[in-house]
Amino acid sequence: MGSLDYDATLPIHTYVLVLAAVLSFLLLSLPSLVVTTLCGWLALHIPLSPHPLLLLVSPLCAIPLSGIGALIGSVARRPEEAGSLSLLFTLLLVGLGPAVIPPDRLPGFTVTLGRLSPATYAASALRQTLLGPLTGQIVVDVAVLALAGVIVFGLVVRLMDWRVSQQAEHALSLPIDLPSGT
Repeated sequence: MGSLDYDATLPIHTYVLVLAAVLSFLLLSLPSLVVTTLCGWLALHIPLSPHPLLLLVSPLCAIPLSGIGALIGSVARRPEEAGSLSLLFTLLLVGLGPAVIPPDRLPGFTVTLGRLSPATYAASALRQTLLGPLTGQIVVDVAVLALAGVIVFGLVVRLMDWRVSQQAEHALSLPIDLPSGT
C-alpha cells in the first residue's frame, strides 16, 4: 500500500494534501536556494541587490513548477515513469525560452514558445529581485506565476485519483492483532 492510498483514507480534501506537500517541499528547498545563491555570488562575483519582493517571488516561482511535478506524479503509473517525464518537462520548460539564455540570442519561435512556460516568468522575476532593477515586467511575472499556480493546482486536484484502490481497501480492512499488555 502506497502513501497516497493511505492518504486517500484520511478525512481531508485533495487540495489540502497537495498544498501541504508543496509547502513542505518548498520549506525543504529554502536552504539549498540560499546556499546556491550565496555560492554563486561568491564564486562568480555577481553583484546582488536583493529586493524584499524576493520573499514573494521565490515561492511563486516554485509553486507552478512543483504543481507540474505533482500533476506528472499523479498521472504516472510508476516512479520511473514520473522521473523520466519530470526530466523531459524540466528540459522543455527551461530550454524553450529565455529562462537561461537571453532572448536576443534565441530564435524568435523559441522566445514565443517560452512565453507559455512558467520558467520564463520565474527566471525574469528572480533576475529582477536578485540583480535589479525592478521594471514593470515584475507585475506581469508575478501575475503569470500566480495564475499558472492556480491553474496547475486546479488540474492536479481534478485529475488526481483520490479513490481508495481495491488492494488498499483490503489492506485497511484487515484486523490488527495487538499484543496484550499483561
